[in-house]
Amino acid sequence: MDPLALHIQNGVLNGPVAISYAVLAAVAFAYCVVRGRRDLDDRLAPMAGLVAAFIFAVQMLNFPVLPGVSGHLLGGALAALLVGPWVGALCVSIVLIVQALLFADGGVTAIGPNVTNMALVGTAAAYGLIFVLLRVLPRTPTGLAVTAFVASVVSVVAAALSFVLQYAIGGTTQLQEFGLGQVLALMTGTHVLIGIGEGLIAAVTVLTVARTRPDLVYALRGLRRPTTPTTPSAPAAPTTPAAPTTPTTSQPASAGGAA
Repeated sequence: MDPLALHIQNGVLNGPVAISYAVLAAVAFAYCVVRGRRDLDDRLAPMAGLVAAFIFAVQMLNFPVLPGVSGHLLGGALAALLVGPWVGALCVSIVLIVQALLFADGGVTAIGPNVTNMALVGTAAAYGLIFVLLRVLPRTPTGLAVTAFVASVVSVVAAALSFVLQYAIGGTTQLQEFGLGQVLALMTGTHVLIGIGEGLIAAVTVLTVARTRPDLVYALRGLRRPTTPTTPSAPAAPTTPAAPTTPTTSQPASAGGAA
């Protein structure tokens, strides 16, 4: 993979930065495990496995976008929509770790930065936007599709910008021919295009699941608008029947008169 792909290879970042982000990723991973246990149920656990398998498949497809730059889909927004932010971050993290250890897709020393960028920053940015959009947009198929598309684009770009920050802090001579401005422009432009493609895939996928099994979409279950309980109206007081009126008998007038 080219050095500027979002999967960071060994040697792109110096040792202190790689170690610092590894510690950060480990702490965040443990926190996601604790929070994710609260969300897992009979519906979410199988969906989490499907999401992880889907992300693994799409992330293995690396493709050139610009000269000297390759990229791939991330899946953080799709994971946040279907299984929530905590389980979604775990799904992406596990995929990244397996790819680095078994397929050499991403450096072993860069697992921490890669997990931080794609699993933590990407998923968090996506879910934050999902949280806002699903309270602003109508709860219709169009609103859900727009939410998935926008969250995917923002998620991918946020992950790319997180790498630019890491490179600015501790980039090594492996990318010395690229200035920081060039890295920023290449990463942003490339991953905007990737985000658009991922947004279309996420929108179609979420719409398909929502139309067949809306209960499997975490965002629709976890972000419902609170409903104000309606207080039952007090029963009407029984009307007391009017007292029967007694007929008044008129006394016959006595005929008086002097004889």
